[in-house]
Order: sequence, then structure tokens, then C-alpha cells
Amino acid sequence: MTGHSDLRDLYQEVIFDHNRQPRNFHVLDDANRSADGHNPLCGDQLTVYARVEDDIIQDVSFVGHGCAISTASASLMTEAVKGRPIAEAKQLFDHMHQMLTESHPEDTDLGKLEVLSGVREFPARVKCATLAWHTLQNAITQATQTAQTE
Repeated sequence: MTGHSDLRDLYQEVIFDHNRQPRNFHVLDDANRSADGHNPLCGDQLTVYARVEDDIIQDVSFVGHGCAISTASASLMTEAVKGRPIAEAKQLFDHMHQMLTESHPEDTDLGKLEVLSGVREFPARVKCATLAWHTLQNAITQATQTAQTE
């Protein structure tokens, strides 16, 4: 059985990996939705691109710069929502937000996104972890303002 510290080490390793080699890190040329996100506290800035067809996120990517948690969260998010209906992506965002701010949703398997659960212990970093999600939300709903975590 893995101990709590082993699990934490594994989670940190996944976060470092996604920060060092972010997935879907490029401008999506055929995107039909995009939004900018900014976390003034950390200086995280990113743009999320999505191609949405028939209410399904066919493809998604991001560019920008930020702390390890912000970059890893954006990378993990793109993997998690690609190919999913918008409604499912929204539900995932709600579960993520709940996991990061309250407690773990009992009946929800967040898969790889679980690696971000430790961020809850550092309230100031929750904004880093949710920035990409707020930005995706704005892209999908075609909101015109920059997503901010303040």
C-alpha cells in the first residue's frame, strides 16, 4: 500500500512533468473559440483555444506562461476536456473547483486531475490551478473579458 507521502511525490512528479512538457501547448489554428486569462497575483498569463463543433470540444490548446501549477493545470485540462461535450467540461470544472476549494467530491473520479488536489492546502495557489479552467469557460461561452482569478 502506498503511503501518503509516496502519493504526494507521485502527484508532484506528474505536475512537474506537465509543467516541463505541457500537452497541447500551441496556437490552435482552426480554433473557433479563444479567451485570455490572467492571474495578477502570480503573473500567470495564458490564452486558451478551442474548436467547438456540435457542442463538443473537438480540440483544445493553450499558450502562455505561468507558474508550475498554472501550466500543469492547463496541460491536464486540455487532455481532460478534449473530445468531451461542453456540458461535461463544465461539470468537470465544477468538480475541480469543488475539489480545490472544499473537499473531494465523493462520487467523482477526476482521473489524472486528482494530482492537483494537494493545491487545496495552499489557498493562494488555488487561483493558479483554476485559471486555465476559468479561461476555458470564457472561451466556450465566448465571453469577451479576460478571465481573472481576482
